[in-house]
Amino acid sequence: MSNIQDVKENPYQVTTVPATPVTNPGPLGLSAFALTTFVLSLFNLGAGVPSGGPVQVVTGLAVFYGGITQILAGMWEFKVGNNFGATAFTSYGAFWLSYAAILIPGFGIVPAYATAPDHTLDNALGIMLVSWGIFTFMMWIATLRSTMTLSSMFFILTVTFFVLSSAHLAHLAAGNIVTRIGGALGVITALLAWYNAAASLYHPSNTYITLPTVSLA
Repeated sequence: MSNIQDVKENPYQVTTVPATPVTNPGPLGLSAFALTTFVLSLFNLGAGVPSGGPVQVVTGLAVFYGGITQILAGMWEFKVGNNFGATAFTSYGAFWLSYAAILIPGFGIVPAYATAPDHTLDNALGIMLVSWGIFTFMMWIATLRSTMTLSSMFFILTVTFFVLSSAHLAHLAAGNIVTRIGGALGVITALLAWYNAAASLYHPSNTYITLPTVSLA
């Protein structure tokens, strides 16, 4: 009752509400990146489905898990003051959303190239992947004093982007060996992302298992 009375007597008093602590969003963002990358990379590799075949089943993952979930994780990384995590998760979340847009007919991206000269779509996709490779290389440089597992993930992801882009720029047929190699590298990248996520989740307070990450500092 005393608190109510105080408010009545001081109607313009500003009450400060303690901020709700934000936990580590890293495992969520890494898991979203890992699973979406893993599925698409298996398709590129030709594991269970023809390499170079339709990949539209990835669309839902690319929108909701790889895309929206990663962007949310990126925003929470801003909240906890992690500039690297915010940049990485928000950027790769946007990558997956842009990839999904290519697969969604309503965006009209693929049909727009139907009347273009031969290999125009391949060249466009190659340029996009090269650009992401450059960005990922920049992010890899920022991990050189972090941990071996995180730095390795970004290094292999960089190579993955350049390998996949070369398949498009060289106008190789669907299911070519270069795309398969890119798929294999993508699978390794995804496994490393899951490993980094698990290393953050596995804490002595809730499990008997801990995973080493090997500091590079």
